[in-house]
Amino acid sequence: MEELLEKIHQLKQHYKAVILAHYYQDPAIQDLADFVGDSLDLSRKARDSDAEVIVFAGVHFMAETAKILNPSKKVLLPDLDAGCSLADSCTGKAFKEWKMQYPDHISVTYINCSAEVKAESDWVCTSANALKVIQAIPEDKQILFAPDKNLGNYLIKETGRNMVLWNGECMVHKAFSMEKLMKLWQQYPAARLIAHPESEDHVIRVAEFIGSTSALLNYVQDSDKDTFIVATEHGILHEMQRRAPEKLQIPAPSKDNNSCACSECAFMKMNTMEKIYECLLHGKPEIQLDESLMKSALRPIERMLSLD
Repeated sequence: MEELLEKIHQLKQHYKAVILAHYYQDPAIQDLADFVGDSLDLSRKARDSDAEVIVFAGVHFMAETAKILNPSKKVLLPDLDAGCSLADSCTGKAFKEWKMQYPDHISVTYINCSAEVKAESDWVCTSANALKVIQAIPEDKQILFAPDKNLGNYLIKETGRNMVLWNGECMVHKAFSMEKLMKLWQQYPAARLIAHPESEDHVIRVAEFIGSTSALLNYVQDSDKDTFIVATEHGILHEMQRRAPEKLQIPAPSKDNNSCACSECAFMKMNTMEKIYECLLHGKPEIQLDESLMKSALRPIERMLSLD
């Protein structure tokens, strides 16, 4: 591993590259990355990067967003098959046809979608700023929200806005088992459940705190409590334990009988150290998008970032 790390660092220097990684990546990749963040943080870093090459250790829509925000840079995704169940549930063609049924509505799409869907949207949001985006839309305007219905339902409850929702779900956040969660609470009765807003309603209703990936991290770090059950992809626990090593963080149990009894994004885990090395060595797989598509997709992303 040390030899591989050294080769990656040499290639980074040679190609003037930067490695961005999501909190859901394997711990070794998070430790290697120049910057680790959630979708909003990574969007800002990609936009502001002066590196010649951006290696995005995440999933396809994230690397696309980096290319849209910084089109002159070479953006590499270690595995082009690292997709997203939410993005896959909503194609550009299907979204456009759906939107045409509601011509008077403002369309807001979660960043977990393709460039084609972003290009058809009025606004883009992340879980970190979704409330701010919805609140920025005049109350006399009706809203379409895609593709995550669980995040959409959460926003409806928080804002009181009547939104039409696309019927999509994240395969990671719909996998939590309430039955197993209740058994876990018997073992740790003082534990506080914290959840990502992509989680299903039965999890949201019993959570003490609901927030984006970065918000969950900050909550655990700043809380005076010491035991947490964390309902999101378990890769976040690496950074959570680094920030609050004295606290116990337990991944919320999954319905699946997998090895870690946690909810894991198979797409996120498709990136490996070896694939990062190979993509730097060969300069591919590279994200390539049509220029006019990028310009159209940039508008709703810039509208979101203007709220900073």
